[in-house]
Amino acid sequence: MRIVHQDRKRGVIEIVPETLDDLWHLSHIIEPGDLISSKTTRRIQDTTGERLRSDRGIKKTFFIGIRVESINFHKYTGKLRATGIIEQGPEDLVPLGTHHTLDLKLKYSVRITKEKWSRWVLKRLKDAVDSSKKPSAIIVAIEEDVADLGIIRQYGIEYYGPIIGGISGKRVISKNRGKNITDFFDEVAKTLLGFEDIQGIVVAGPGFGKGDFYDYLSQKYPELAKIAAVENTGTGGRVGIREVLKKGTIEQMATEGRIAQEMRLMGKVLEEIGKSSHLAAYGKNDVTNAANAGAVKRLLVLDEMVREEDTEGIMNLTESTGGKVTVVSSEHEGGKQLKALGGIAAILRYSLR
Repeated sequence: MRIVHQDRKRGVIEIVPETLDDLWHLSHIIEPGDLISSKTTRRIQDTTGERLRSDRGIKKTFFIGIRVESINFHKYTGKLRATGIIEQGPEDLVPLGTHHTLDLKLKYSVRITKEKWSRWVLKRLKDAVDSSKKPSAIIVAIEEDVADLGIIRQYGIEYYGPIIGGISGKRVISKNRGKNITDFFDEVAKTLLGFEDIQGIVVAGPGFGKGDFYDYLSQKYPELAKIAAVENTGTGGRVGIREVLKKGTIEQMATEGRIAQEMRLMGKVLEEIGKSSHLAAYGKNDVTNAANAGAVKRLLVLDEMVREEDTEGIMNLTESTGGKVTVVSSEHEGGKQLKALGGIAAILRYSLR
C-alpha cells in the first residue's frame, strides 16, 4: 500500500492498494460516514438519438465520490465494495444523491476524507504501509502423500490444496513408488514456484516426509531450499499449519508474523482463563474494569470492534497505563476464538479478585 497524497488539515489521505492484504486493511480503515472517491466505469446510454450497433450503451470511466454507508470485503473474490450516496461526479453521467456501489480495485487510487482520523486508524494505515514492504511466507504441511499449503496473509491464512500424490505401496513395496514420490514432490515444488514474492517456506509435518521433501528441494529446486526451514509437527493438514504458527517459526524467519503472534496471544488468554490465578479478563464490562484499575498488561481487540467509541476508549486507557494493544484479525482461528469471548480480552498484571 502506498500513500500518494495527504492533507491532514482537510482530513484527506489518498492511497493506492497494491495487494489483496491492502484491500483488507482498507475495509477497516474506511468507515460509514467517510467520503471516498475513486475511478468507476459505467455503461452510458446514448441520448443523442443516433442509433448504435448495440443498445447496451458506451462504457465510460470517471471519478466518483460517495458518502459511505457500508463497506464489504470479499476475500474469496478479492473485491472491496463501498456503498453510499453519490456526492461527487460528472452530473451529466451520474445523478447526485442516488445510491452507488464503488468497486475499489488494486492499483487504483482511492481518496478518503474523514471528519477525524483516529490515532488507531492512522496506526493501522501505517502498519499496512510498513507490512507491504515485508516478505510473505508459505507453510507446507506434508503427511504421507498429502500436502496442504498455508499462505500467510496479513488478514489471516489462505489455505491451498490439498495436493494428493499417487504414492502406492504403503504396505507393499511397488516398483513405481519411487517415481510416484518424485512426481508428488515435483508437483508441490512447482505449486510453490507459482506464488510470487515468497521469501520464506516452512516444510512441516510428522514422520520423514518433510525431510525427504526438503532434500528433494535441495537437489532439484535449490532456490526454494535456500528460503526453506523444516519444522516437526504432530500432524499434517491445516492442524499442522496452525501448529507451526503457534510455535513462532514464522517470526524466526523474519517473515510476516502478525497472524502467528495473534494466535499465540489468544492461546495465552485461553490458558489464563483455564487457570485459577484470574490473570485474564474478557467481555467489555470485565475488561473495562481492569483497564480502569490499570491492570491490563496486554489488550486484545477484534478488528470489527475498533470502530466502536467505547472500545477506542479502552484501547487509549490501556496504553496510557503502560499496557500493550493488539488488534486481532477476525479472519483466522484466533479471531474467531476472541469473538466467542465478546471480541475483547486482556492478560492482566495482577488479579482483581
